[in-house]
Amino acid sequence: MSLTDLSSVLWRTRELLELLLFKLEEEQLLLAAGRSRWLAHATREVEVVLDQTRQVEVARAAYAQSVAVELGLHPEASLGDIANAAPEPWSELLHQHRKAFVALTSEISGLAATNRDLLTAGQRAARETMMVIAGNVETYGRKGQTVSEGARRAQLVDEAI
Repeated sequence: MSLTDLSSVLWRTRELLELLLFKLEEEQLLLAAGRSRWLAHATREVEVVLDQTRQVEVARAAYAQSVAVELGLHPEASLGDIANAAPEPWSELLHQHRKAFVALTSEISGLAATNRDLLTAGQRAARETMMVIAGNVETYGRKGQTVSEGARRAQLVDEAI
């Protein structure tokens, strides 16, 4: 396996990370707009991209390990170490890949955290609405048993209505 193979798989990884970023932004827009109808589709698309990324990651690890050994490095050498040991122009290209991965990972982490917060807020709003309408909400406890939340929460009643 060569530096060309490693670079090709790194490009594919970058493409998938950019697609993941796009899918997370789509999901965020749906969450922010309250468009839950399409949320399952968006989440499924994120999962598909994550699965593809995992598959490419296996190939990337194999190529990186092979190239590291060819360059006289430890088989588990990092991309930065490989880039430092690689001849030009590969060194510069591998450093650019690494920089792009750091930036994409940071953006993906931020979007994923924001999406989790939006999902939590939506779940809380739905639960509170059910509490007002039905008086209680049935959920699952830690051991899988059904738990009613109606008895645990105080309710405010506007007597002016």
